[in-house]
Amino acid sequence: MTGVLEGKVAWVTGAARGIGKAIAHSLAEQKADVALSDIEEDGVKAVAAELARTFGVRAISVRLNVLDADGIEGFVNRIASELGGLHILVNNAGITRDGLLVRMREEDWDSVLDVNLKGVFLCTRAAAKVMMRARFGKIVNIASVVGITGNPGQANYAASKAGIIGFTKSVAKEFASRGIRVNAVAPGYIETDMTQGLSAEAKNEFLKKIPLGTLGQSEDVARVVTFLASPAADYITGQVVCVDGGLQM
Repeated sequence: MTGVLEGKVAWVTGAARGIGKAIAHSLAEQKADVALSDIEEDGVKAVAAELARTFGVRAISVRLNVLDADGIEGFVNRIASELGGLHILVNNAGITRDGLLVRMREEDWDSVLDVNLKGVFLCTRAAAKVMMRARFGKIVNIASVVGITGNPGQANYAASKAGIIGFTKSVAKEFASRGIRVNAVAPGYIETDMTQGLSAEAKNEFLKKIPLGTLGQSEDVARVVTFLASPAADYITGQVVCVDGGLQM
């Protein structure tokens, strides 16, 4: 694939670092103009400047909380006005607040479900209005294999990611007649800031479960997202693609 997204405009949430930054990079590499949002203003601004400089695409950014419904609507209007439309949405923003259920604070449950699941709802609802008028759109939601398998100490995170999968399948059916495809990508153990904090013993335990015997990279996820956003995936909707080194075989 080279330049297959030229003429398209993509919005990536949580784009300041990690998987979100890699996704934004991959989309821009394929010549999509990009709108980037994150709560880390300096970080997301730097990513936008880097992509514009490196790939010659248009890139705008904003500090945005995915729970700010008015801010989301305002940014979608800005994207449509400044970049000429909105064709691709990648719902990547998410947080963790891990802990065993019996010790989990109610605010840790609420914050994870709000950011990870309600944020996807709010961003999708706003973007879909533009996409429905154009009768075209690609929405890719970042779920997790934990939303399929569960994981001790992550009941809130697993519930939010399982919710994203159900949400993806439901809205894919709602939007299909309007030319909008909706899919999810479920990463496994990916080498990010979160996994870098793990002990060597914990990493070894993860690796034992992965048939390919290695942690994934953010770019592995980004390439699948870019495929789903491209014309090559026009006949794919309502699906969950696991990027996990064989964990779900």
